[in-house]
Amino acid sequence: MPESGASKIKEKVRKLPSGPGVYLMKDRLGTILYVGKAKNLKKRVSTYFQPSRSRIHQPKIRALISMIRDFDVIEVKSESEALLLEGRLIKEWKPRYNTDFTDDKRFLLVRVDLEAVIPRFRLVRNRTDERSRYFGPFAHAGPLRKTLEELRRRFGVILADASPARLPDGRYRLYDDVRRELTVFPNEVSPDEYRDRVENACAFLEGKAREWLERLRSDMTSAAEKQRYEKAAELRDVVLALEKTLLKTRKFTRDPLAGLRPGGELAELMEVLGMSRSPRVIECFDISHISGTYSVASMVRFTDGRPDKTQYRRYRIRSFEGNDDFRAMEEVVGRRYRRLADEGKPFPDLVVIDGGRGQVTASLKAFFVLNLEPPALVGLAKREETIVFPDERAPLNLPSNSPPLRLLQRIRDEAHRFANTFNAELRSKRIRESMLDDFPGLGPKRKAAVMARFRSLQRLKRATPAEIAEVDGIGPQSAARLHAFLHTPAQELSRGPQTKGLEPPAEAG
Repeated sequence: MPESGASKIKEKVRKLPSGPGVYLMKDRLGTILYVGKAKNLKKRVSTYFQPSRSRIHQPKIRALISMIRDFDVIEVKSESEALLLEGRLIKEWKPRYNTDFTDDKRFLLVRVDLEAVIPRFRLVRNRTDERSRYFGPFAHAGPLRKTLEELRRRFGVILADASPARLPDGRYRLYDDVRRELTVFPNEVSPDEYRDRVENACAFLEGKAREWLERLRSDMTSAAEKQRYEKAAELRDVVLALEKTLLKTRKFTRDPLAGLRPGGELAELMEVLGMSRSPRVIECFDISHISGTYSVASMVRFTDGRPDKTQYRRYRIRSFEGNDDFRAMEEVVGRRYRRLADEGKPFPDLVVIDGGRGQVTASLKAFFVLNLEPPALVGLAKREETIVFPDERAPLNLPSNSPPLRLLQRIRDEAHRFANTFNAELRSKRIRESMLDDFPGLGPKRKAAVMARFRSLQRLKRATPAEIAEVDGIGPQSAARLHAFLHTPAQELSRGPQTKGLEPPAEAG
């Protein structure tokens, strides 16, 4: 560490409080490397910067210490609070040097497959389906299995062992035989009648989960006060997992897709990006080229988290030739928002740039050059899926399963697909049009006149010799020879891929 940096950290350590809290170790880019708790923040943090102790550290700890360039601390009132806050921050940031916190795989969850016409309740250990609703985790299998049996008797729902059969009238038979657990409920029900049962069972399970959470919190605090920190840490893991599940729980709805609508993603994205309003309209840009040739760009628009393909745009790079993603991004961003400004149309709530700091800076420059006020703007760098801000904020790495990150990835991937499709079309068109170079006697000017008249090789192939002869400089004999040339077997095999659907045209602005 540079001497000035070491002096700065020593001064910061000297001013630390001596009470309990949590500390966050950071690297030179501001990325959180490690989160830890302390009974005495000053004493604990200072141990990281004492050269005399570095020899006894394990290699992994020495590697951590070598990367630390700064730290933050959060004071709390008690060790038990520090314990809980440490767990929350590790779950949120997933620092690379924290290895003690694992997922909830050792605990059981109750899953309800909401997309099914007749949902079943089943026990699982992993969250594998974001479209289902989960309850738990629950640490003890025995009482949980009894709870499921109680659900079946009390609410008339089915478990994983049932195979409901559809009847000719649209109703469903839940069990082949009328089991004892359903004696107070009809075995044949309509989907709406059954969903009422599921809704009541979910409310019951949610109440059980919240009751379980309060008991766990009390037990955790008690263990921490008795200095049984291993037990307290174990209970903390369960508390955090259960809190996460309850946070993700959504209300059961008669429309199974309603829970998938992206309002929650947009609200979370607004929060993590520090925006003042929900980004209902998002536009994303991507650049595509092959070693600097066929440079193109795409812009896709999502409204309320859904693609708005009528607003997609694609661009050929005009201002230069070659490989310069920064200049290309500045050009297309400037063209897009100059045009919107000239037409008096509103800007999107958020602009997403496929790229890192350089692409973001170039995009921001486009607004400044045009004297336009930029909307909220971020970059999404591919390697680590890092969110890059245009201001002094440190880059942000969200968990891979974070809904806001997944939304940004969907938008970025769509922009990437759209740009690559345009690039491939241009290359295919150039390859097909190069066929005319093999026709003797057709120079550049007459070739340009032919393509200006028919606009594509496919239209030219469909033309008759008489129609070809209408082009200036092409006589009847040349037209007949060109028509025959285009329909030789070798040229028929060179048609190239056909466009199956209509894509929005390249934007003129």
